[in-house]
Amino acid sequence: MHLSPETLQQAAVAKLAELAGKNLSPRDRMAIPAQEMPSQDPITRRANMNEVALGYTAEQARLESLRCLQCKNAPCVAGCPVGIRIPDFLKAAAEGRFEEAAGIIGESSLLPAVCGRVCPQETQCQAPCTLGKALKDVGKSVSIGRVERFVADLRRESGKQGVPAVKPPTGKRVAVIGTGPASVTVAADVRREGHDVTMFEAFHKPGGVLVYGIPEFRLPKTIVQKEIDTLLAMGVKLELNYVVGRTRKIMDLMTIDGFDAVFIGTGAGLPKFMNIPGENLVGVFSANEYLTRANLMKAYDTAHAHTPLFNSRKVAVLGGGNVAMDAARMAVRLGAEEVHLVYRRTEKEMPARVEEVAHAREEGVIFHMLQNAVRILGDENDCVKQLECLRYRLGEPDESGRRSPVPIPGSEFLMEVDTVIVAIGNGSNPLISQTTQGLATNKWGNIIVDAAGKTSIDGIYAGGDIVLGAATVILAMGEGRRAAASINAYLMGK
Repeated sequence: MHLSPETLQQAAVAKLAELAGKNLSPRDRMAIPAQEMPSQDPITRRANMNEVALGYTAEQARLESLRCLQCKNAPCVAGCPVGIRIPDFLKAAAEGRFEEAAGIIGESSLLPAVCGRVCPQETQCQAPCTLGKALKDVGKSVSIGRVERFVADLRRESGKQGVPAVKPPTGKRVAVIGTGPASVTVAADVRREGHDVTMFEAFHKPGGVLVYGIPEFRLPKTIVQKEIDTLLAMGVKLELNYVVGRTRKIMDLMTIDGFDAVFIGTGAGLPKFMNIPGENLVGVFSANEYLTRANLMKAYDTAHAHTPLFNSRKVAVLGGGNVAMDAARMAVRLGAEEVHLVYRRTEKEMPARVEEVAHAREEGVIFHMLQNAVRILGDENDCVKQLECLRYRLGEPDESGRRSPVPIPGSEFLMEVDTVIVAIGNGSNPLISQTTQGLATNKWGNIIVDAAGKTSIDGIYAGGDIVLGAATVILAMGEGRRAAASINAYLMGK
């Protein structure tokens, strides 16, 4: 049941008053109810692009932080890709010292407001939480990401988010390719050491997957722009509409333009398709294209945007990850009468965040589990008319640990749709590897790096999804932090 923000706030205030002045034992902390995230009413939000999750109030943030058992071994820290001192920031937040809490997070993370919104904490820092294990439910772990979001938002909105200090100029120049999470982290860490940094972005707006992939209703773009503005205030330069590999090759940046080091953080933006009949019909999209048109180009704003938008009535989204949820929920907001999500395993095996699946259900997305598309059928104008699907059962676990889907012969059926969105993952764009002789990649096209983030070419480093494949924001930041440390050490050696 959807509870109003007012109801959640009243409950938090009452509980906080009840606990005031008490010296809480671990048992007391375990008895504090997990704080539900206030959100827009499901019916209302279907018709707008505003953020769905409204964020904790101060009382909710304090109460959720009080649930932390402050265990000495802090397994949550080991689960955080950038090693935030989680118990320390939660203790500060529990005591209402929110600015101090934000400062502790800022020691390790440059994008707390972003990570607090879109990172899968339930499989990272919250997975090993002692409280969740004691309660035998990871869903009842301390909501670390939600508290992180609150303190980050509070600092930003209060105007206290300062500009990191920059050391005196070293005369060394670093090129950062891409402006996503890994690149933002590298640019900041390298610039702090006094090196000259220029970021190169292929699109007309910076932010990478944060602006073209993640919808406004999950991550407001003003938050991303604020982080870019901080980099610019530090003296980082930004080149837009600059396709490295076409506008300029990687090696030319070093041999002609005089950059001493290069970081490649171009992400994984090459869409994958299913290679089934009918994928060339009008009305078939990759989730990447569909979301880029809506998120980056704001095609939904027909009064102002110049990007055309396909008018869909019945939509089928193929996939079960966060991108599939984003595409399905975007289709709802773009006016589709029906949105069907087709996934070949059960909901238990879905890689999407539990919260995103729940929000999609609330918004009316229809789930089809243990089914998969085998063919797309068109009409006389080569427009999508139907989707042929096959039913599955679960077999033995595969290499990912998830049970493999096994087709049920003769179980084919047709679904009436006019739009199909393929959301089964992205690969690495081969442009840079094809135009950079000697740059080693694996069979999937991901750049191969050593433990320090160094590629097969001296002075060239890489990190994020171009190395990991499609991953999370915080994992990309961890990769960026490691590569930045290596770049700084390399430049000192030079």
